[in-house]
Amino acid sequence: MAKKIAVLVGSLRKESYNRKIANELIRLSQTNLEMEIVEIGNLPLYNEDLDQNPPQEWTDFRAKVKASEGVLFVSPEYNRTLPGALKNAIDVGSRPYGSSVWQSKPGAVVTASPSSLGAFGANHNIRQAVVFLDVFMMAQPEAYIGNAAEIFKEDGTTVVEATEKFLKGFVEAYQKWVEKF
Repeated sequence: MAKKIAVLVGSLRKESYNRKIANELIRLSQTNLEMEIVEIGNLPLYNEDLDQNPPQEWTDFRAKVKASEGVLFVSPEYNRTLPGALKNAIDVGSRPYGSSVWQSKPGAVVTASPSSLGAFGANHNIRQAVVFLDVFMMAQPEAYIGNAAEIFKEDGTTVVEATEKFLKGFVEAYQKWVEKF
């Protein structure tokens, strides 16, 4: 039976390189992983005052992540850290205190950027935030995809052969990681 994996994309942009990479990871995943993008753009900002009567968007998001058997973060880097929308999603899922939906899930992160650094800073900031929440992050292979504007074929949606090979290896490693849990 396929393991359900929640995929969170840190960019809200319609033509986001990271969304395209997430879709490629979904396409390349084996039958043992059922990956689905869980949208984060509609989540109201986390505010503890709302915990007693949470917005429906929070409730739906928390339920989807809680029902998953793993989580994959695919994100750009904004100002050398993770995007605000992704940090908000992490916060929404971690509250109220003692009710985190992240706990004990196997996780992994892929970051991509038009620059050559591949969103290195965001990758490590995401790891730092979710390890604290008891997400078991896959250590290897690390995935920093630089020059993201240049990795797509002419159709703009599928990646070039070298990137596809790397992403396929990453998904295979993540599948093995998930199976350990």
